[in-house]
Amino acid sequence: MEAFWELINQSGFVHLELGNWVMFLIAGILIYLAISKEFEPLLLIPIGFGIILANLPLAEMGSHDHGIIALIYRTGIKTELLPPIIFLGVGVLTDFRPLLGRPMTFLLGAAAQLGIFISALGAAYLFGFTPKEAASIGIIGGADGPTSIFISSQLAPHLLGAIAVAAYSYMSLVPII
Repeated sequence: MEAFWELINQSGFVHLELGNWVMFLIAGILIYLAISKEFEPLLLIPIGFGIILANLPLAEMGSHDHGIIALIYRTGIKTELLPPIIFLGVGVLTDFRPLLGRPMTFLLGAAAQLGIFISALGAAYLFGFTPKEAASIGIIGGADGPTSIFISSQLAPHLLGAIAVAAYSYMSLVPII
């Protein structure tokens, strides 16, 4: 038993704080919902694993200028090549049968535009964001992750991480709401 506690003390897990454990819990809930309840597994499983990886002990040690992750970042993400390819792949999986079966659901598109407008006004007037930041936040109201990411990368790059997580969490948790 003493060897076990020595192993724990020498590992990075002693450096975890309460916030890390809360994020592990959130990641576990998202992965559970994706697997057992089948709520958007293509979105929730990567988000959950990303949360786990970002909160691992001493995770910042992996951020170097060399290596495969840095190469993927420079050639795929920084050049803005990889996100459109990923979003195109997710878009290919779209099932239009319910829309074609009930054309009245086109009204949901109008509701999305109303959501964008209300979210942008709320961000600007209630919370004091700048117009560019409010536009980036407002686009989340349309429940469109790729558009949210693109708009925020152009208008408010400092909010990109929070907007991406919020947009995809919102989209994937719609069945619960």
